[in-house]
Formats: sequence, structure tokens, C-alpha cells
Amino acid sequence: MRAAAGAVRSAGAGTRWRRGFAAAAAGALPALAFPAPSLWWLAYVALVPWLLLARSAPTARQAAYDGWFGGAGFMLAVHHWLLPSLTVFLVILALMLGALWAPWGWLVRRLLGPGTTAGSATAAVVLLPSAWLMVELVRSWQALGGPWGLLGASQYEFTPALRLASVGGVWLVSFLVVLVNTAVAALIAVPAVRRPALAALALSGVATTGVWLWAPRPHESGSVRIAVVQPGTVSTTGARFARELALTERLAGTHPDLVVWGESSVGSDLTVRTDMANQLASMSSRVGADILVNVDAQRADGKGISKTSELIGPHGVIGPTYDKMRLVPFGEYIPLRPVLGWATSVGKAAAQNRRPGTRQVVMNTGRLRFGPLVCFESAFPDMSRHLAGNGAQVLIAQSSTSSFQHSWAPAQHASLAALRAAEDWRPMVHATLTGISAVYDANGHPVGRRIGTGSSTTAVYSVPLATGVSPYVRLGDWVPHLALVMVVVAAGYEGSRAIRVRRLSRPAPALR
Repeated sequence: MRAAAGAVRSAGAGTRWRRGFAAAAAGALPALAFPAPSLWWLAYVALVPWLLLARSAPTARQAAYDGWFGGAGFMLAVHHWLLPSLTVFLVILALMLGALWAPWGWLVRRLLGPGTTAGSATAAVVLLPSAWLMVELVRSWQALGGPWGLLGASQYEFTPALRLASVGGVWLVSFLVVLVNTAVAALIAVPAVRRPALAALALSGVATTGVWLWAPRPHESGSVRIAVVQPGTVSTTGARFARELALTERLAGTHPDLVVWGESSVGSDLTVRTDMANQLASMSSRVGADILVNVDAQRADGKGISKTSELIGPHGVIGPTYDKMRLVPFGEYIPLRPVLGWATSVGKAAAQNRRPGTRQVVMNTGRLRFGPLVCFESAFPDMSRHLAGNGAQVLIAQSSTSSFQHSWAPAQHASLAALRAAEDWRPMVHATLTGISAVYDANGHPVGRRIGTGSSTTAVYSVPLATGVSPYVRLGDWVPHLALVMVVVAAGYEGSRAIRVRRLSRPAPALR
């Protein structure tokens, strides 16, 4: 008997492991919708295997595990290019963040599992996208890794999705993608609810088409010439600076309004290295345009390292400087370093925490007002929205993906500029050290050519400016807020229903 019981437990454990791997594989599938594969259309069905697995779970607890391991698979797949830098720590982080999807997996079974009705299927096409947004909202917190890989970001090449983003941000696009997946899963698995599932698909198609055709659009208003300097792979900071100066000198006579260098383009504090500051000022005079650089160096005031965007004109630094506010966890600082400092021994984690800035700024050349962002910050919708609301005519992200040249990271990073531009009705310039550098207009459409990875060159873009305030800039994050209300209301209803059932199931008091 004991042997038989042991065999049953062993078989059950084997099944759980197989199911866990299946959930992780299903969760990883949507990563193919993002660059570099960029199979954007796949996003609308990529969640279906994961949904079908979770709805078929024998218990609610198992459905939660399916959500957990699927979420871990998604996180690992979208961030797999970090593996050489974080090694085993990336797997640990994926498992930690994957737990955010456990309630989502439970909800899938609750709404689409055994006993699914037309009512629960209708609720599913609203509540499952809403619950997904709650996960995206929580993991967008910088300390948890930030909003890299939001599902809606995979749709940066799909014009109707970009129009949706101008109304409700990336959140509205994510909501639509999960809604379509949920309706498709219901069509496949529950024949009895095909009518509401088809209705949900039709309604989402009509709504998207309506926004695409009739939502307000930005109005083009003139243009500016912005030059991007991409030095390519250079061995030292000194050699990089020399290369950037040489490339910038080629811009003389091209009449740019602004020259943009990438993140960490200057490796010394310019208040100390006055020779470098003088070279930049002289170059600005020669080219006839201000130069936006990014200083990644130990500060002369002894307050540590910061990544500081500085605008250099013929007479030196112009206006306010900007210190990068949202630093990359483990790449630029280690959260709870006394506890997690061991990460430096197993990967390329930051040996020293950089110092974050405290406020965003809008810079002004006299001909152009622009809002600087540094690298990772282009993933945060609220930062670019804030700059657009404060009068920036152009958004500029200075970036460096030098450590990930042969991965999906450069393409993923450049694609975020298209989404931010569409959200805010402001053109965006994504300038990097080693590629991919790209420019997008206020509708999120590409301007000019992209500069590929490894290229050492310059490019001058005629960037169309736009006026008007997008609905997303005006209304803010109304989509996740509405989703939160729907989830809270549903949870309240479910809780009150459970209390009523418990009361009714109590035996009546005995008569005396």
C-alpha cells in the first residue's frame, strides 16, 4: 500500500512539473510579438494556449500555479537578453514577478472554467483584461523592474493600435490584446458561449476602427532638423569622446537645430574637465547648433555618480541639466544592496549605486523646447506624458544598449519611442551609442532611416513638429484606473456572494 501511495504521489509530482513547464512555454509565446521577431499580429492569439491551460486546471490552486509559471515564462522570454548580465538572478526575478499572474490564472478558471455561462464569459472579456492591467501596473513600479515588455508595446507597428495609444496609452492597447485573446479562447473551449464571444470580438473591432478613423489627430506645425551622433562600439570613454567630436564636426554646413549624443557619451564631469567642456562649446559654435550630451561620471561635489543630460552651446552649459531619475535595477543600482549585493559576484550588476535625479526638466535651445529622457526612462509612459504636458515640442531619449548588441534589446528599446510619440502627439528621437537609433513623428510613424547596431555615423532628420494635446496627455492613466475599479467591484461582488452562500448553508437552529 505504501509503495502504491508513493507511486501515485510520484506520478502527481511528475504531472505538476510537466504542467509547470507547459505553462512557462505558453507564457513565453507572446514574446515573439515583440522586436526583434516583431510578429505583432501573433499577440492577438498568443495568450490563448495559456488561457486554455489555466481554464482546464483541475483545481483553483492549480490554475493559480499555471498563472504563476506562465508569468515567469513571459518575464524570462521578454528579458532573456539580460541572462549574460544577471545569470541565475534573472530566473529568480522571473519567478518572483511571475507570482503576480497567479491571481490572474485563478480568475481564468473562475470565469472560463467548469460551468462557464454566457454571463461569466461576458465578465471574462472585461475582467481578464482588467486583471492583466493590474499586473502590468504593479510590475511597472521601478523597483520591480519597470514597464519593459508591456503587452501593448508589441503593437508599435500597427497604426490602429497607435491611435488607441493616443487615447488611452499603452494600457488601452494591452486591454484590447487581452480581450481578443480571451474571446478567442472562449470560442475554442466553450461552444455554449460563442455568441457573447463573437459579440466581444465584433465590438472590439468596431471600437478600434472608430478610434482609428475619428479620434482627434495631432496637427503638423513646421519642422526642425535634429542630428543624431552614433559613435558605435569604442573601447574607452576617451576614444568615444574623440570619435563623437570627429563625427559631429562632419555636421558643419548641414544646419541642424540640435545635435544629440547618446547616453554616457561623456565620461568625465565637465566642471572638472574644462578642456572637454571647451571642446564641446567650440564644436557647438562650429556646427551652429547646441549639443545635448549625457555625462556618466563621478560628480565633483562628491555626491556619487549620476547620468546627467547637459545642453552645450557656444558659451558652455545652457539652462537646467537633467539627472536620470529612474535607474535600472541591478544595472545602475542594486536594491537593498546590503542584502542583494551578492548579485555583483554572479553577473554584471552595478558595482556602485548611481545617484537618481529628483525632477524632470524641459530644455530650450531658443528654437526648440524638448524633454530629455535617459535610456530605460522611455519605457515609462508617465514620464514622457509629463514632459509633453509641460510644453516639450520633441521628446528625446539618450540611450546605450552597448552590452546587448546581438540581442533583441536594441530593437525593443527603439520601438518604445514610436509608442511614446503616438501617446503624447510629440515626435521622439531615440539616440544611442551603438544602435539602434531611430526617429518617429507625432503619430508614431518612422522618420528617415534607422541607424543599425554597430554603425559609427551621423544622420540629420527633418522632424515634423505637432501641436495639440492628445487625449492621453489630457486624461492620464484613465484605463488602468477604470480597470482597477472593475476588479474591485467584481471582488466585492464575489465576496458578498460567498458570504450569502455561507449563511444559507448554515443549518437552521434546532427548535426547542
